[in-house]
Amino acid sequence: MGLVPRSPHQAGRRFPAGGKRGRGAKGSGRPPPGRQRQPCPPPDGRSEPAPDAHPHLGPEALGYFRRALSALKEVPETGEERELMVHNVLKEVEAQALALATNRAGSEMLQELLGFSPLKPLCRVWAALRPNLRFVACHRCGVHVLQSALLQLPRLLGNPAEEEAEEDGKDGPLEALEELGLGLAAEVCDDFLFYCGDTRGSFVVRTLLQVLGGTLLESERARHRGSQLPEAQRAPSRECKATDFEVPETFLNCLQDLSSCFLKDIAVFITDKISSFCLQVALQILHRKLPQFCAHLCNAVMGYLSSRNSSADGSPLLLFLRDQTSSRLLEQVLLVSEPPRLQSLFEDHFQGQLQTLAAHPIANFPLQRFLDAITTPELLSPVFEELSPALEAVLAQGHSGVVIALVGACHRVGIHQAQVLQLLLEAFHCAEPSSRQVACVPLFATLMTYEVYYGLAEEEGAVPAEHQVEMATARDLGEVTVLGSLLLQHLLHFSSPGIILRSLGALTGPQLLTLAQSPAGSHVLDAVLTSPSVTRKQCRRVLKTLKGQYVALACSRHGSRVLDAIWSGAALGARKEIAAELGARNQELIRDPFGHHVARNVALTTFLKRREAWEQQQGAVAKRRRALNSILED
Repeated sequence: MGLVPRSPHQAGRRFPAGGKRGRGAKGSGRPPPGRQRQPCPPPDGRSEPAPDAHPHLGPEALGYFRRALSALKEVPETGEERELMVHNVLKEVEAQALALATNRAGSEMLQELLGFSPLKPLCRVWAALRPNLRFVACHRCGVHVLQSALLQLPRLLGNPAEEEAEEDGKDGPLEALEELGLGLAAEVCDDFLFYCGDTRGSFVVRTLLQVLGGTLLESERARHRGSQLPEAQRAPSRECKATDFEVPETFLNCLQDLSSCFLKDIAVFITDKISSFCLQVALQILHRKLPQFCAHLCNAVMGYLSSRNSSADGSPLLLFLRDQTSSRLLEQVLLVSEPPRLQSLFEDHFQGQLQTLAAHPIANFPLQRFLDAITTPELLSPVFEELSPALEAVLAQGHSGVVIALVGACHRVGIHQAQVLQLLLEAFHCAEPSSRQVACVPLFATLMTYEVYYGLAEEEGAVPAEHQVEMATARDLGEVTVLGSLLLQHLLHFSSPGIILRSLGALTGPQLLTLAQSPAGSHVLDAVLTSPSVTRKQCRRVLKTLKGQYVALACSRHGSRVLDAIWSGAALGARKEIAAELGARNQELIRDPFGHHVARNVALTTFLKRREAWEQQQGAVAKRRRALNSILED
């Protein structure tokens, strides 16, 4: 569809559900993977033994470790028997560590065994692998063993008192852990460019950066758990959850030294697809633990990019925003940048180019991260003024993520909320006549314009028809998209979500049930329950439509979670109504895999057999909740 200016009554559109960011995803604008990276030869003329020179794991040994692992899972988690068994098994592992690590089945068992390992056996296994570090780190199975070994450090650092030095050992547990982490960092630092540029070796570098920084990123742990290369190499998530743990000061010093290696070959880490992932992870860790050095690294990246030849459009940075590899790095730079840097980036590079970037199949992603990072009215106001006129055109191109990010910025900063809502109503063709506004929730949730959603054929220039309530109630709710759900969640947290709440209240019981049972739509009702802008009266008005649908909710994977949330905030009278409706079909709930959890949460058996005791119990719960809310408000 051409991007022509829309007349006031332009024909309906179905907005694409947004750009997928996978490798070569349809409509993503990302080309499929290019050349396969060839392994680099070892520096300084060193050579690794050929794979055939390494020991292989025989079927008898494999069977032994499989039986040992099964036995370990059956014994109690504490006790001398388990401790003795762990030490014996790991003693055998030490002798065949390399063979286990480079065998597919053996490496999976070794990863599980390392999860049981105390400090000293772990160090001995590590010592057995260390002479062949390069080979193991670049092996399709061995790399996961090294990652598992590194990921034991947070567990062991958190319980150093449990690890006592052996009789013949001179170092305590903390010293041994430091030696393990710092020793690996030293070897990686010597061949930093090689490890970062190797498809598998880069996983070791990224895990090492996290361990040294005392921060485990959820996206990287997910890659490790289900990592089958190269599918695990994805763009960084918009909001990457992290788990922090305490590390020695030497680890943070080593993290800074290791991160300094990026500065020596900054051009490679900006332009090489595999190496770039390491720099992206480093920026996330440094932002949390060493923010000043993170800013220094960002300065180096932006300094390099800004020094390249200017594009025809102006800033040289625009060329890199449209590049598949460097744009991903720029996304991370934007997410870790402070407000003054974002302001200068906008003024020096982005201003006047936002609509062009929003329309580009690749550059729209770093633009989304730029919008996600905005926290000040001074920056959001000029960005909104420039980008908002193209809102419908951006939706029509399938770049819905840009619009969601802009709405999210308005929610976060607290300005331009009424304007962006009006623009959305116009883009989805439900602003005029005003009777159409009551249909905005199904349109936003499905990312469809009014005409497409209801199957109307309006000629261009024709006066839009009034909203037909009968037509709306007769239609089943369409499939809720993830981006549509995010859009509604932001709008429900606006300071005045009245239009959205009226539209939700106009849904029929079956339509609201469909929304609650949807994986994405259920989060819309979560927002209704948790938004500070939604009063209890407004919340009850929306949720009363679900009366008569509670059993269907309880027997649904996502609906049962919504019902639990409704129950948690319900007053005693509302709880009686819910319990009475559920109790009428108690046996059906008990037999259902989701319903029986709801029945237990509601104490349905007590409600049916001992109503007075149930009311006393629920009254006590409500009293405790009121007391807790009072404390939290104070």
